[in-house]
Amino acid sequence: MAQTDSIVLGGGCFWCVEAVMVPLRGVTRVVSGYANGHVRNPTYREVCSGRTGHAEVVEVTFDPAELSLHDLLTVFLTTHDPTTLNRQGADRGTQYRSGIYVTSDAQREVAEQVVAEIAEQGIYSDPIVTEIEPLDTFYPAEEAHQDYFARNPAQPYCQAVIAPKVSKLRKLYLDKLAA
Repeated sequence: MAQTDSIVLGGGCFWCVEAVMVPLRGVTRVVSGYANGHVRNPTYREVCSGRTGHAEVVEVTFDPAELSLHDLLTVFLTTHDPTTLNRQGADRGTQYRSGIYVTSDAQREVAEQVVAEIAEQGIYSDPIVTEIEPLDTFYPAEEAHQDYFARNPAQPYCQAVIAPKVSKLRKLYLDKLAA
């Protein structure tokens, strides 16, 4: 049985991050949810209010023998805008912050390395503001938010916001996609 690892990532709307992570070779599970807030078991409506302190995130479980954490974080940081504080596109508020929520010093080290590499490559003209913080809490989102893009591909938000991110993933990382 393959060893797996997991990491929690926030890059704006969790539907977007989930849609980008699911097709990656080596990813075995993606769960949309809420991280690092101060309300126990928050609802989507509560998190969207911006008053719970949570970020919309996905918990990504992956096989490091097939997809390294370094490569996973590179994909993450290059398929959303890690330079905008508390927003992605029209989605605004602290719940939409860019974040990497680590569970070990080793994960923090890799996250810091990847952020530094991306910054050094000059991919973005503005500084990366992605927070790298310990994962305090993670609550899975309601069932309606799981596999959202796969279940609602024709929905206008999916077409206008998520589909371009998935296209960017395919353009940049075709070699990292599952067959």
